[in-house]
Amino acid sequence: MSSNKATLIGLLAIMLWSLIVGLIRGVSESFGPIGGAALIYTLASAFLVFTVGPTKVRDFSKTYLAWGSLLFVTYELCLALSIGYANTDRQAIEVGMVNYLWPSLTILFAIVFNKQKANLLVVPGFLLSTLGACWILGGKQGLDFASIWANVHDNPLSYGLAFAGALIWAAYCTVTARIARGRNGITLFFTLVAISLWIQYFFADEGVMNVNARAIIYLLLAACAMGFGYAAWNVGILHGRITILAGASYFIPVLSAALAALVLDTPLSMPFWQGAAMVCIGSILCWQATR
Repeated sequence: MSSNKATLIGLLAIMLWSLIVGLIRGVSESFGPIGGAALIYTLASAFLVFTVGPTKVRDFSKTYLAWGSLLFVTYELCLALSIGYANTDRQAIEVGMVNYLWPSLTILFAIVFNKQKANLLVVPGFLLSTLGACWILGGKQGLDFASIWANVHDNPLSYGLAFAGALIWAAYCTVTARIARGRNGITLFFTLVAISLWIQYFFADEGVMNVNARAIIYLLLAACAMGFGYAAWNVGILHGRITILAGASYFIPVLSAALAALVLDTPLSMPFWQGAAMVCIGSILCWQATR
């Protein structure tokens, strides 16, 4: 496969991932936060079996399987349930933006734990990303601490899961960079996420799933975005231009917010877009600091 073609496939992954927030929210409205997520990851696991292929456990180190499974599964649970438990569509988009603090956190963790070399540009980058998230949480008031507190206090579960997910994914990227040895257990990890969600679902009381044509379409699209997104990214990072893909990935927050607003038919205020831009620019500064 040519480098240009692989890079385009990798860019397709970024587009698919940007759809995830809106699609997960759409699925959870019909199937419930846990049930909807369980269905998404079950179908996505099936897609990964046919695209990436099944995980050959014997080829992986036990350390990678243990830590990779724990961190990946925990992160995906935090991501899916933080969006599913949001009180409103706008809140679901805000929660998704909090989750996108992970690029800056990943750079920070790499510097602290993996001895990644970086210049002082990482400081304003990390501060700008954090400020952008706070700006978003302030709603129409922007950086207003009373509004931020009121917003988070309205649904601490969703916002807490989103922030925990950002920390966990940063830890996953940092840990697996050291112990994966170029391997990728994505199919196994997705299957474990699906199993974990079904166990939660059978012990939870979410009521009856509302199955209809719209819900099924959202489910199929969400599973495709999840499964094929990871498959496409795998092709991109193995055969494409890493610098282009890495740079493009930092624009996911703005693209995700735009597509989620379109999918969920939810208007977003100017302070939201200002905060989203801050998160993106801050992430890019952190990335530049390590180049």
